[in-house]
Amino acid sequence: MATILRSPRFLHLWYAFQLLVVLLQTKVLCYQHKVGDLDAWGLPTSANPLVYAKWSKYNTFKIGDSLLFLYPPSQDSVIQVTKQSFESCNSTDPILYMNNGNSLFNITTNGNFYFTSGEAGHCQKKQKLYINVGNVSSADSPSYGPSSGPSSAPSYPTVFGSIPQPPSPSSSPSSTSVIIGAVIGSAISAVINGFM
Repeated sequence: MATILRSPRFLHLWYAFQLLVVLLQTKVLCYQHKVGDLDAWGLPTSANPLVYAKWSKYNTFKIGDSLLFLYPPSQDSVIQVTKQSFESCNSTDPILYMNNGNSLFNITTNGNFYFTSGEAGHCQKKQKLYINVGNVSSADSPSYGPSSGPSSAPSYPTVFGSIPQPPSPSSSPSSTSVIIGAVIGSAISAVINGFM
C-alpha cells in the first residue's frame, strides 16, 4: 500500500483531485437585472422622468449579467443603438431590435451600451437606458439633462417594503474559500506523504 501512495501516478491523481476541489469551491455569480425594477420598461412618469438614468447609475453590471426588459409587446419594443443615435433619439438603424415583451440582453463584453424604445416619440420622453460594463471610460456617458445626477440612491417603495439592490462587487465572494480549499488539500497531502 505504501508503494502505491508513493508512486508518481498516485501523486498526479492526488494533485488533480485537489485542483478539482478548489475549482468546485470557486463561485461564479451572474445577475439578471430587471430594467427599471418595478417600473419595468415603459414611458417614465412625470414624477420620475429619469428613472432609467437613476436605475443604471445605482446598479453594477459585469460580463455574464443580463438585462431583462419587460413590456407589453403590442405597445413597445427595445432597440440597442449607438451613442450618437441614443443622444439624438434616432431609431432608424438599430444595432439590435427586440419586441417580444420579455427581452433579454446578455452582457458578453465590457463597454458602454445604449438602449431606447423602438416606439416613435418614446426616446424623446426619456425612455432610454445607458449602462457601463467594466468601468469603461465615463467620457462616453450620455447627458440626461441638467438634473441627471441624482444625489442619493433611488428608492423603489412598494407595499411590501423597498426592493433590494443587486449585490455590489465588494459583496461578491472573495478568494478566501479557494485559499482555504488549497490549504486543506495541501495539509491532507502532507499528512499522506508524511505516512509514506
